[in-house]
Amino acid sequence: MYRMVAEQIASRIETGVWPTGTVVPAEVALAQEFRVSVGTIRRALSELTAGGVLVRRRKTGTVVTGRIPHHSLRFFFDYFRLHARSGKLQNSTSQVLNLTTRPPSPDEATRLALPDDAPVIHLHRLRLVDERPVMHEVVILPAHLVPDFPTDPDLVPHRIYPMLWDDYGLKISAVREQVEADLATETDCRLLNMTQPAAVLMLHEVAYDQMGRPILLNNHRACTREDVYINEIQ
Repeated sequence: MYRMVAEQIASRIETGVWPTGTVVPAEVALAQEFRVSVGTIRRALSELTAGGVLVRRRKTGTVVTGRIPHHSLRFFFDYFRLHARSGKLQNSTSQVLNLTTRPPSPDEATRLALPDDAPVIHLHRLRLVDERPVMHEVVILPAHLVPDFPTDPDLVPHRIYPMLWDDYGLKISAVREQVEADLATETDCRLLNMTQPAAVLMLHEVAYDQMGRPILLNNHRACTREDVYINEIQ
């Protein structure tokens, strides 16, 4: 649990919500916000302090240093694994291409353990780094788990996992990825500015909550012409 809290806090720092010099709220306030014990918050802050993300100062409190440990990917909750070839972590944005509610396909129903008639949210979006398209992905969510999911594409956040936690109390505890290669399709080429023949990296992702329940599918198709896929295990 404390690592999940640390991931959320680090995501705020990495995205600029808490810029360098920000004094982190008191432990009691954070415990109330994240709905965990003060001990969990204290351990999460200690983890981030040990990694150099935070520093404790007398009279001031816990302060954001601005030093993000790119090698410690467990601190980041967006699971965006395309890095610059230098190894630098890249901050991505997203552009929604299609957002609908529909019945699941037989495969989706099986993988999400849903009845055949249970509606799902279908989100197709393009991911960009510095306005450069690098990946497009299809996210599938059981509709009953995310009531009032935004119908306006402009209101869909760039990062789905933090929204699941903040808005619906759905805590991701495990992610299973299957990695493959494929020839680029006409859609890949159009969206990712590629020319056939070319190859794309495919990532098939299933996210599970703390009870081991599958709650999200995400199928990525990425161009690695200028980027590399990195997944560290620590």
